[in-house]
This record gives sequence, structure tokens and C-alpha cells, in this order.
Amino acid sequence: MNDRISEKLSILADAAKYDVSCSSSGSKRENVNKGLGNAAGGMGICHAYTEDGRCVSLLKILLTNYCIFNCAYCVSRSSNDVKRAAFTVDEVVELTINFYRRNYIEGLFLSSGIFKNADYTMERLVLIAKKLRTEHNFHGYIHLKAIPGASNELMRQAGLYADRLSVNVEMPTEQSLQLLAPEKNRQDMLQPMHYLKTQILQHQEEKKTSRHLPLFAPAGQSTQMVIGATPENDMQVLLMANYFYKKMQLKRVYYSGYVPISNDNRLPAIGTPVPMIRENRLYQADWLMRFYGFAAGELVAPDHPHLDMDIDPKLSWALRNLHVFPLDVNKADVELIMRVPGIGVGSAHKIVAARRFNLLTHDHLQKIGIAYNRAKYFITCKGPGTLVKDYTPLQIKQQILAMQHSKYQPNFSPQLTLF
Repeated sequence: MNDRISEKLSILADAAKYDVSCSSSGSKRENVNKGLGNAAGGMGICHAYTEDGRCVSLLKILLTNYCIFNCAYCVSRSSNDVKRAAFTVDEVVELTINFYRRNYIEGLFLSSGIFKNADYTMERLVLIAKKLRTEHNFHGYIHLKAIPGASNELMRQAGLYADRLSVNVEMPTEQSLQLLAPEKNRQDMLQPMHYLKTQILQHQEEKKTSRHLPLFAPAGQSTQMVIGATPENDMQVLLMANYFYKKMQLKRVYYSGYVPISNDNRLPAIGTPVPMIRENRLYQADWLMRFYGFAAGELVAPDHPHLDMDIDPKLSWALRNLHVFPLDVNKADVELIMRVPGIGVGSAHKIVAARRFNLLTHDHLQKIGIAYNRAKYFITCKGPGTLVKDYTPLQIKQQILAMQHSKYQPNFSPQLTLF
């Protein structure tokens, strides 16, 4: 690698670190005809974990950090005095192939600033994916960040070559977007999401009658919201996420705690802690909505618009709904058992399967692997060891908190109290 490419890589990999949506899950692209790479079985990008727990890919870069927009929250905004660089299409293709052959990576996560306009930039992103697929027979994972405002035809082509596409919605509400990025339009972000949803559904229907149909964005689409830069509460954030899951059929919504990077009176001051615990609680709530059957309105509501910082959303919901408990694990529906703090989806199904053969005791539950010290306040079962007392929600919370030690303990204060 020559010095110029090395310098570009240093600049554009550093600029890409603020983008957290790098999951490679969900793709079903298989290696055929002795090609290069394999994204089958959920395998894709190699991941690395930063000190604060974020997951990053080993080749996660921007095509360029030049940008015509001046979004206040973005390190690549046009007014920011930073080193600029731009890869050519061939340079990104060559880097990807060379890094793959050296076993450094298993895929590519590619985003970009906006060169001249959306189509001009999107054309280059598509060309990179196309060259990797058609000229190098590359079957590794490719995640392209689609450019808001790009044409439908470019979105269609991107879907033919990429495993996952994502359009960042950036701010939870249109008002915040207008405040911090007045040059951008929320509709330019939603329109490509609508188009991709339609194309993905249409492809799934056509696939039923044609086995040899080429793949189209097999890992679906995702988006990302910046959290903590503006005063939206968790209810607004989760309702927006719920809209994306229900109406746009997105695979994932990512929450990125705002990292203060500029002196701007519209934003938290430099030195303000990144709201890591809040970001974590939002991911936990998101998980409950996607896999546990919780509605957004059960986790947050107008009388409690923020998630608790000191306990997870599932425990918080259980403490607000003690009238539902205790559940008899030998009789309750699996959907209700999943809602018990300390019992996950897998454990709930194991409980239902095991109770067909025997009435379960607390020893059975511990062998199944539930977090019994947490669950015991919310369940009953056969025999001694069951703890059912008239504890108040506060007493249960204090007893559970006394048993756990969080690395985030010093950072439980939410960033939004600044506003």
C-alpha cells in the first residue's frame, strides 16, 4: 500500500467510526463457482469492539469525507476544519480484495459524504459494489449506506449488489433535523426507504416462483438515529423506531449516542459525556419490541417518557405491572413467561417444553438457566424455594439492584437534563 492510500485510509476510516450500524446479520449470500468470500449463515464482516463496547468492522470506511452539507452534528460537515480525502472506485475495490485475501476482513461497510449531489455519490457506491461482485466474484458481505435523495434506479442497482442498504434518518424528529441540518429534507430519507421496502417485498414474492432470481438486498435495510444531541425523549425515539419496523419493515434501527465534536450553541458542549447508558437502554427496549412482543407504548408512555437509567426496560415494565405477577411457570403462556425479568426467549420455550414431563421446581428452573435471583420475585413453581411476598416495587428494585454491579453506575445521569 503506498503512502497516499495509507493516508486516505487513516482519514476515512477515522471519519467512519461515528457510524455504529455495522451489523452483518441476516444475509444469505453463498459462495458459488469458487468465488471470493462467503456471507452465508450470518457470517460477514469481522468485528472489533472498542473500549466503550461499540462494535466496529475492520474495513469500515467512507468513500469521501468531502461533503456539500453542513450538518451541525457531523464531523464531516463542510465548515469543519479537518483533513479531507476521497477514494477512487478502484482504490476501494482494491483495498477490499487485498484486505480480504490477507484475512483482515470478511466484508465491506461503505458510507460517504456527498460529493456534488446524491446521484453523483450514489453512482460511485454502486459501482464499487458492482465491480466487487461482477469483476472479482466477491461473495463477502457488503453494506452500503444509501444516499438520501438518490434516484430509484440507483437504489435498485444497489439492491442487486449489496447485502444490506441503509438510509440514515439521523435525527429522531423532523424538527430536530431542521434545527441541526436545515439543508436536508426528511422526505429525501423516507422516500428511498419506501422504495426499497416495495422492491424487497416484490422480490420476495417473485422468488416464490423463480428459484434463480438474483438476490436483492437479502439482509434488508436499516437506519440510524443520533441520540442526545437534541431534546427528544425516549418515547419519541422508540415510537419512531416502531414506525420504521411496522411501516418500513426495517431489519434494524441503530441508536448512536451523540459524541460532542463541535462548539455550537445548538448542541451539548464539548466535554459532555456521551449518553452510553441511555443508548444501551434504547437497544434493550428495541430488543424487547423485536423479539419479546412488547409494544413501544408498554415501555414508555406520556407519564414516563424516559426509560429508567438504573434498571433495564423489562424489569421496569414488570415493576409497573406487578398485578400480572406472580406467574405460575407450570401453567402460564410462553408469551407471558418471556416477560418475566431473568427469563429469556430460549429459557421460556425450554420451560414450556420441560413442564410437559414434570411439574417444575426452582431447581429445575435454575438448571434450565434462568436468572433465578431476579425471576423469583415474579414467579411461582412447585415445592420450596418459591419467593412470593407482598414486596412493593421499590423493595424489589432495591433488592435486585443490591445484587448487581453495573460498569455504567457512575454515568446514570441522562444527557437530556442539560436542556
